[in-house]
Amino acid sequence: MAYIPAENRYQDMEYRRCGSSGVKLPAISLGLWHNFGSITPFNVQQSVLRTAFDHGITHFDLANNYGPPYGEAEYNFGLHMDRDWSPHRDELILSTKAGYDMWPGPYGNWGSRKYLIASLDQSLRRMHVDYVDIFYHHRPDPETPLEETMAALDYIVRSGRALYVGISNYKPEQARQAIQILRQMGTPCLIHQPYYNMFDRWIEDGLIDVLQEEKVGCICYAPLAGGLLTDRYLYGIPADSRAGHDPRFLKPDSITEEKMKKIRALHALAGKRGQKLSQMALQWVLRDRAITSALIGASRPGQILDNVKAVCGPAFTQEELDEIDRILRA
Repeated sequence: MAYIPAENRYQDMEYRRCGSSGVKLPAISLGLWHNFGSITPFNVQQSVLRTAFDHGITHFDLANNYGPPYGEAEYNFGLHMDRDWSPHRDELILSTKAGYDMWPGPYGNWGSRKYLIASLDQSLRRMHVDYVDIFYHHRPDPETPLEETMAALDYIVRSGRALYVGISNYKPEQARQAIQILRQMGTPCLIHQPYYNMFDRWIEDGLIDVLQEEKVGCICYAPLAGGLLTDRYLYGIPADSRAGHDPRFLKPDSITEEKMKKIRALHALAGKRGQKLSQMALQWVLRDRAITSALIGASRPGQILDNVKAVCGPAFTQEELDEIDRILRA
């Protein structure tokens, strides 16, 4: 049966301008990372994507090696594109990335011109699209000259493979250099995608300042710390949780009692605010207008329904922000 999106899909979502560009992103974006490979049934993936779009999430984020196995998330999305999304392509922001290992040999990793262009060509074929809206260099390359990597991004835009380009996992001075090189080439950097959540606030030590000064957007991944900033681990490690059955990125031994004390205290504070912990954690990431969007993952539609409520939560009081800082410092 043909997918017909909800008529009121834009009603409750907040859209934030990405730096000084003409692009607006939903405050909550959807990452197709762990849950769009072979481990998730196709019909579940479809339900997650449809639920996201029905609630105003217009940005779907991928990378060349998302899966598992590598490439599987993009391949599956190509199937979803054919079945559901082709009629709605102009309502979507689609992004993908390259920079981590993708295929064997010296040309399938890092930041060379050869790798980035070849990888994006493969991604476009897997995704069944002619272009992506945003293409990222996924991480800095310590050996390839930054000028070569940025020139590849410039070429990718000029060749029509992507409308915009961005960077991910760049430290403040690396980011500033990359942004300035791209600007000189005539292809502005649209956005930076860093890791950021209550437990890891590194971007507050300079990166946010750089992005604001350079008028570049910021979309944060792992805003829920791989699921730690949810209700999932309050009483142990469920068998069906990420740490319980797929501990590639959230290892059980990282869930310490010290961290659990903080999670329980944050959970109690969220309850006082009439929210789930995940909703408060997302709203906390979005408290600064320099943050364009928070990038979530989801393995079932119910998580989408919970998370989009973060955009309409009660405003933080200064006392609540101070309490969160106290809990995190404890």
